[in-house]
Formats: sequence, C-alpha cells, structure tokens
Amino acid sequence: MLRLIATSLCLRCQRVPVLPLHVRQCGTVRPVENQQTVDTLYDLAVDLQKVRKLKGWVLHQHPAYAKEVAHLLRDMGASGSVIANVLVVYPEAVLCKPEEMAAQRELWTSVCPNKRELVNIIEKFPASFFTSASHHDNQRNNIAYFYSLNLNKRIITKLMASAPQSFSRPMEQNQVMVDTLQLSYIELGGEKGNMKIWLQKLLSQNPFVLIKSPDVLRQNLLFLKARGFTTAELLRLLSKLRGFVTELNPDSMNQTLLYSQEMMSCSESQLREIVLKCPGLLYYPKHILADRFKGLLSAGISMSQIMDTPTVLELTTQIVNYRIQKLRAHRYDVKTGSLDVLNGTKKDFEQSYDKLKLRAQRPLFNPVAPLRTDD
Repeated sequence: MLRLIATSLCLRCQRVPVLPLHVRQCGTVRPVENQQTVDTLYDLAVDLQKVRKLKGWVLHQHPAYAKEVAHLLRDMGASGSVIANVLVVYPEAVLCKPEEMAAQRELWTSVCPNKRELVNIIEKFPASFFTSASHHDNQRNNIAYFYSLNLNKRIITKLMASAPQSFSRPMEQNQVMVDTLQLSYIELGGEKGNMKIWLQKLLSQNPFVLIKSPDVLRQNLLFLKARGFTTAELLRLLSKLRGFVTELNPDSMNQTLLYSQEMMSCSESQLREIVLKCPGLLYYPKHILADRFKGLLSAGISMSQIMDTPTVLELTTQIVNYRIQKLRAHRYDVKTGSLDVLNGTKKDFEQSYDKLKLRAQRPLFNPVAPLRTDD
C-alpha cells in the first residue's frame, strides 16, 4: 500500500511546475513554466523530469502546441509510447505552429506516402520533421530538384531525415555539389548510364556530402592523382570512400600515407595497392593507426600479413583481440592463418566463426562407413 502511494506521489510530482526558490537580488524572478504544456505532456506520459533536465527552457515558452503535436502524430497512426518518445527526444516540437506542422506533413507525404514509415522516420529524426516554416520553400525546391535527377523517393526521404541541413538551404547550393560529383565521375571514366545508381548509392551512404565544399573534393582528387593513382583507381576510391573524400584534406592524407609507408616499409606502388584495399588509411589519424599497428603486432601478427589484408586496420584493437581469443578457442592460429577471418562486421565475423566452429567439431571418421572388426 505504501509503495502504491509513493509511486502515485512521484507521478504527481512530475506534474507540479518548477517554481522559483528565491528572488534574485536584482528583483527579477525566474520564468514560470507553461502549466498547459506541463499538464499536456504529463497526460501523454512524457518523462517531464528528463525534459526539465535536458531542455527545460521549452516548458517556459508561450505559446506552445503540445496537444496539436499529439493530435497530428496520433492521426498519422503513432502510438502513445511513440508520441511520448518523440516529445522527450525533441520537446521543441511543441513550439512548431499548427500550420507549420500541416505544411510539413503535406511535404513529407509527397515523398513518403506510407504513414507507418513516416511515423518511424519522425520517431528517429523528429528535428527533421518539426522545422521552421522559413525553410519550407527551400525544402520544396530541393525535393523537386532531386526528383529531376531521377532519384527514388526512398533516397530523397533518407536525405531529408538524416541531413535536413541540405534541404533547408537553397537548392542551387546542392546543385553545385551534385554537378561536381557527376563531373568527377565522368572525368574519372565512369559510365554515364551508371551515374544515377552511383550517385544514389553515394548519397545514401553519406548524405552529408551535399553540405561539403566542392573545392575540397577537387583538391583531394588532385592530391591523390599527384600520388600516382590512375583515373580508374581514383574512381574506385571515390566509390569506396562513400563520399567521405570530402571529409579529408591533402595535409592529413599526406601525413597518414607517409606514416603508413614508413611502418610497412613499402614502395609507392605497394602503398597505392594497400590504400585501394583499405581506403581507411586515408582518413584514420596517425595516432589511431599507430595504436592499431601496435595491437596487431603485439598479437603476433606479422607486418606482411597486415599488408596482405590491410582491412584489419579498420578494426579497433579491442575488437581484434576479442576475435583472436574466440578463434583461439577453436584452435585457429592467426599467426599462420589468413586474417580474412578477422575482417568484416560483427555479423560477417560470426558467420566465419561458425564455419570454423563446425569444421572443428566435424568427426575425423565417416560415421556411416562400417567399422572393421576382427572376427
């Protein structure tokens, strides 16, 4: 009984507005919370303590539209728990005016007509949906532009959700970056018929490439070309780097390449082959590479093995050590075996590990063959 009373009191305490505990010397009083907002969020089972801790300023704003947000999401098929989660993660949604919410709903349903999918997107990226009306024209123009590139709706929706900055800015800025990417693709020998698929894949893997500077892309490609990479190899790198080539700069790449070459004692041509196998060598800082080289060598792996399978450098030392221990349990020695088994995602490794596990458990004799016995 006491526990039930205590629980009820805790829930009611969340509903009580935070009042000023003292009056400052200058005579000003801390602003009082919007009681209507607090009551609505309480009724929606929103964690008010968390909202107060992380974004308490929202509760002091007038006017606020918590009921309208809940009604909109409920009308789109969102459950009570989803609505509560959205308002905890992004309470600023209650400051979005009803006409702005309606405009956003219309805009988003033009690229994502499935209500269930749209609700899932809003739950994951609420800030992308509840945006200012000042960006509405830019959003609409950018959607029209990406449609003109024959990009499918799923890709456009993903761009809007994960990289809203690229849709809130003028369409012409995105056009400059896309034109630069397309021109680079053609100049490096890419086939025009495959350009749409290539662009879709690149944008889906790294939506933020749109908000980077086209000049950075050009400078990085020129640097790599000066290091001896052919146009075909540059196209492979551009595709493998998934747009992250815009995150790099010539100075950092130069330092990383010099360090890697010194560690592996390899020639320029060997280094290029290694980079083509493991593009991560271009963007990992020197101190991270140093730690990973040290971890691999400490585990008894030779430098020649690393050069044959450089993608192991994409794994953290902790992951490498964990996987080596699991492999040792089934008598697989990475010192003499291939390092390919260490590579890949967690799922990839588990599949390779299960194969080794089955191989180790396989009987050494044929269980269906008749046993020979002496008469």
